[in-house]
Amino acid sequence: MTPDPEFYFDSQTHRKALAYLSYGLGQGEGFIVITGDIGAGKTTLVGHLMTSIDRVHIEVAQIVSSQLGAEDVLRMTAQQIGVPTEGLAKGDILSRIERHLVDIALSGRRSLLIVDEAQNLNSSALEELRMLSNFQLGEKCLLQIFLLGQPEFRARLNYAPELEQLRQRVIASHHLGPMNPEEVEPYIRHRMMRGGWTGNPAIAGDGYWAIYRQTNGLPRKINTLMSRVLLHGALDGLTSISAYDIEVVIADLLADASLVPEEEHDLVAPYMAQPYAPDLNDIPPSVPTPAPTPAPAPAPAPVASVIVPETSSMRILDEVKHFAQSQPAAPVTTSPKSQPEISASELSGPSRLIAGLQQQIDMLTAQAEEQDQALRRLLALLIDWSESGSPDAILGGIRGQGSR
Repeated sequence: MTPDPEFYFDSQTHRKALAYLSYGLGQGEGFIVITGDIGAGKTTLVGHLMTSIDRVHIEVAQIVSSQLGAEDVLRMTAQQIGVPTEGLAKGDILSRIERHLVDIALSGRRSLLIVDEAQNLNSSALEELRMLSNFQLGEKCLLQIFLLGQPEFRARLNYAPELEQLRQRVIASHHLGPMNPEEVEPYIRHRMMRGGWTGNPAIAGDGYWAIYRQTNGLPRKINTLMSRVLLHGALDGLTSISAYDIEVVIADLLADASLVPEEEHDLVAPYMAQPYAPDLNDIPPSVPTPAPTPAPAPAPAPVASVIVPETSSMRILDEVKHFAQSQPAAPVTTSPKSQPEISASELSGPSRLIAGLQQQIDMLTAQAEEQDQALRRLLALLIDWSESGSPDAILGGIRGQGSR
């Protein structure tokens, strides 16, 4: 779970963010802002950048912010660049920071400050950072700052009135989104090969798609889920992992939520609001696919311009209502051909749920067919009556239907 630049994967969104960071470094001034969801890979991205820059000519300081005020940020920055702050007032700290940055610039080097979890900083702390970026030697900026934060920081930076001056100092920004579905497989294979994987267990193509559906392409969620999937595969001695195995792991996580590690809470949270059930729109090949629900029979064409006397029509409607209320519930039957018997021992987990859903579909289909037949008989009698003009004939027919 610890960000490791050695496992950096060059996805499309990470590649674009890296281009912005590289551009910002080339400018040597202002703020570069990178935002992204929790676990999107912001820290890993910056760590990868740090391994590729010339650390001899760039002095890098990095702070991970919590709920810090303006003076706290100032003191932490000073400590990270090697300036003592104990017993000093704010003015003295600022003077020492500026002197240190000037010395670095005179030696032919540059200073870079990376602030992670920037969403935790209040407006006064962000304003303090802006003031630090004002330090100059002639026309040369003495300190460049990278801000990394979660999506709420992006919204705040873009719209908060009190951050207008900071907004004007941002020379590049990028929101780090999730990976695309087609990037999940190369991402997983890359990380596993970095960890020594040689192809056992194999992961089926539908397994990668199942992982994407469960994680929405966020790297840390993929890492967490894959750790549990590989543990499941090791315990069961699997040589191939399919989408069904992924669903089993998710079901196991929900079965005992109290034992789910804290770092996995984001992964299982979307499933806690309702009982686990597999996605019937994308069932892996190893799970029997339920037969499609038969399309309902087309409704009979309406009888056009049927004009009946008011008294006769009211009598007929009353008889129809009485007939409909007196009908017993349609018996629920299933055809042995359409629903083979399956023993409980043959079903487990998602398979049992799918079989139960199929039985309910068959039951509803049979009931709909019975009701459709009864309505068709009534409609035929109404049409016959409209053509013959005999109310007694139709009422007699309805009573005859009710006595059958």
